[in-house]
Amino acid sequence: MTLIPVLCPYCGAGCRLGLQVEDGRAVGVEYLTDHPVALGALCPKGNVAHEVIHHPDRLEHPLVRENGRFREADWEEALGLVAYNLSRIRQEHGPDALGFLASAKATNEENYFFQKLARLLGTNNVDHCARLCHAPSVMGLRRALGSGAMTNPIPDLAHSRCILVIGSNFAENHPVVARWVWEAKDRGATFIVADPRHTPTARMANLYLPLRPGTDVAFLNGMAAVILREGLADYDFIAARTEGFEELRAALADFTPERAAEITGLAPSDILRAARVYVRSPASAIVYCMGVTQHTVGTDNVLACANLALLCGQVGRPGAGLFPLRGQNNVQGASDMGALAELLPGYVPVADDEGRRRLARLWGREDLPAFSGLSVVELMDAALEGRVRALYVMGENPVVSDPAAGETVRALENLEFLVVQDLFLTETARLAHVALPAACWAEKSGSYTNTERRVQWSPKAVEPPGQARPDLSIIGELGRRLGLWERAPGPEEVLAEINRAIPAYGGITPERLQATPEGVFWPCPDPAHPGTPILHRERFTTPSGRGRFHPVAYQPPPETPDAHYPLWMTTGRVVIHYNSGSMSLRLSELAAYAPEVWVTVHPEDARRLGVQDGEMVRVRSRRGDVEARVQVSDQVQPGLVFLPFHFPGVNVLTLKELDREARVPSYKVASCALERTEEG
Repeated sequence: MTLIPVLCPYCGAGCRLGLQVEDGRAVGVEYLTDHPVALGALCPKGNVAHEVIHHPDRLEHPLVRENGRFREADWEEALGLVAYNLSRIRQEHGPDALGFLASAKATNEENYFFQKLARLLGTNNVDHCARLCHAPSVMGLRRALGSGAMTNPIPDLAHSRCILVIGSNFAENHPVVARWVWEAKDRGATFIVADPRHTPTARMANLYLPLRPGTDVAFLNGMAAVILREGLADYDFIAARTEGFEELRAALADFTPERAAEITGLAPSDILRAARVYVRSPASAIVYCMGVTQHTVGTDNVLACANLALLCGQVGRPGAGLFPLRGQNNVQGASDMGALAELLPGYVPVADDEGRRRLARLWGREDLPAFSGLSVVELMDAALEGRVRALYVMGENPVVSDPAAGETVRALENLEFLVVQDLFLTETARLAHVALPAACWAEKSGSYTNTERRVQWSPKAVEPPGQARPDLSIIGELGRRLGLWERAPGPEEVLAEINRAIPAYGGITPERLQATPEGVFWPCPDPAHPGTPILHRERFTTPSGRGRFHPVAYQPPPETPDAHYPLWMTTGRVVIHYNSGSMSLRLSELAAYAPEVWVTVHPEDARRLGVQDGEMVRVRSRRGDVEARVQVSDQVQPGLVFLPFHFPGVNVLTLKELDREARVPSYKVASCALERTEEG
């Protein structure tokens, strides 16, 4: 038996595991105790990661829809159909009639080449699921600090003396993070959690703050106002390293803890305590996730986090910084590679003439399209309206993951041509005209960038099943057929091009990654550079080199409970399942713990509604309904219900309203009603 160290295919922590391979098959997993983040630990999903590889549901042959049903085809026919239809629709309706969805599960090389394919075809209509989770981090942190990424490594949390967690349940969703927080607590750190739900993470807290859904800006502004009023800000840091402070001070002059408490539902004394502990700690960290970003004010929420860190000088040092936790194994890398409608590789805005033309020259073109493309949600709206006529989906399942998902189904059904490239015949792939079988994470080589900016290489361990191919191989051959390049390159060759395309990856070469199991942190501009575990030590990466304050005001959620929909509703992850469930729901070891969708209801609401634990109910919103089994628990506040979003149908309930800048939809706050079903 051979042990091959590969990267876990699930969350953004970037854990490495030992894949046991015997006679060409993955038969188990071993812990690798030398990994700097996980130290050998794996979550429940990582422990059974090998079960996905040889799953009987895997797609093994290209499928072509004929007379309403799929039939098997060979690659020659399947890719011929894809190339023909993309070319035809581009010629008849223009390049912006094409849309492309990249994948946070694919390698850096695959995402880079995928977005390159879209742009060489003449459109910026290329996006991926970062739009549905951490686009506000990309936009907000770039505006405030110059870089839209985590400032410090995960193990650096052990050096924090105050850890403020807002909108993250990492004890379930990024379990390896909890190890470093416990270590910090053992060293005397104060752990503060602000969350509408009393999650397993909140149970670790020294101070738990059950704020109302959608009131994050009011809470963070309340903390900042306390710090200003009591003269506790780090004025030396502010003078030396920031700009825009007077605008922030003016914006918060009349904002009091009492006003923050009125909006958030918290006690003023708790807001005071949180502010004083955070500012007085020698090293304070802010950890956040989708509870902060998935709002119509997601960018404002991120800016409020950055304001607090800059105000207190809590950035650019060990244990002090901003820690946005990414949800998928390569959502950071896919963003870095330019799989975003308004940003090219290396976060070059498409409207930046010099940066855009530099990349165009690298790709053998005079120029590239200069206007922002359509985001994930906007692509579906355009498909409904007939403006987008063909969509190429690589490794994503928007039928389950999109907001107001019923409209997504109608949008996909309205397309002239849909091609889906995936491991399984997902809910989205079932609607395709052509479904292409992709190799999984263990069946290909390539690099991934985890939530800390740590770039790691994962080698091929086993052969893909049947005729399945790596995404890069499929994209490469399709581009050759479309006349975009002469041949399909390998991952090392593409990474070498990435070294030239993205300055922050300049020194992260294939040879270096393959010789450095622990990975390399970007920015790493040249092969002699050691990498940058902690950002902003001496200067920020803004044009001025200074951090920038951005005052933001509280705005109420776009939808609130009323007589017809009297409950708040929020959604989130759970420890057993992953993303749209296309992998985890197929694994009996995981599904046994959570086989069906449930709704968590507070005991007071359960009594008032006449429902009991274990009963079936129908959860209704203005957009649709889903049946769910009741879980009565005081983990939620009275008036609030929670549903895990991994199950088909849950996102039918959610809102499509978008953040004005990041264009992320509002998953975290909506209103709903519960009613008993006949089964209930």
